[in-house]
Amino acid sequence: MEILRVENLSKIYGKAETEVKALDNVSFSIEKGQFVAIIGPSGSGKSTLLHILGGVDKPTSGKVYVDGCDVYAQNDEQLAIFRRRQVGLIYQFYNLIPVLNVTENITLPALMDGQKVNKERLQELLQVLKLEERQKHLPNQLSGGQQQRVSIGRALMNAPAVVLADEPTGNLDSKNSQEIVELLKLSNKKYNQTLIMITHDENIALQADRIIAIEDGKIIRDEVIRS
Repeated sequence: MEILRVENLSKIYGKAETEVKALDNVSFSIEKGQFVAIIGPSGSGKSTLLHILGGVDKPTSGKVYVDGCDVYAQNDEQLAIFRRRQVGLIYQFYNLIPVLNVTENITLPALMDGQKVNKERLQELLQVLKLEERQKHLPNQLSGGQQQRVSIGRALMNAPAVVLADEPTGNLDSKNSQEIVELLKLSNKKYNQTLIMITHDENIALQADRIIAIEDGKIIRDEVIRS
């Protein structure tokens, strides 16, 4: 079952002599529950693509459909709701709120959406992420690996259809990196969530179901590793 479809997506920054084509007529679709790694050199358009998929940056032209919804046919208010409910974003820099503890950071998306916190889901996430003993800790009391676990919990709290991870292991050592990848793979299988991850690490990319390689804003390779 298709969860995401991209049609003729282009993104252009600047005009005339300063024009930069970050994405150039990109098209692909992704099945529900698939783990897709997006690879490519710096400046290839990977992060731009991820931000457009997540409703953070608007395309110059083209369409993005998530679960049948035309993302950019929505108004700003609908787009904000889409970002809160349909996608979970995980960044290289954890972007935690420094004055909020672990539980408060994880439940922030639900509270911002005016929803009652699903305490059963919260406890399950804390357990899966091995943060049960850290619930009341502030971000500056946590290691880098623990902070990234919190950001993963925050991304998963609203049970999004698609989880988008932009170099989620970029600030971590190899041991913590593999632990984070294992957690994301676990959520991918446990909750049947679609996972799209940007990575420079070839070993991480090879753990995905599919690898999409981007260069100069175009897809140069799209390979299924495992079905």
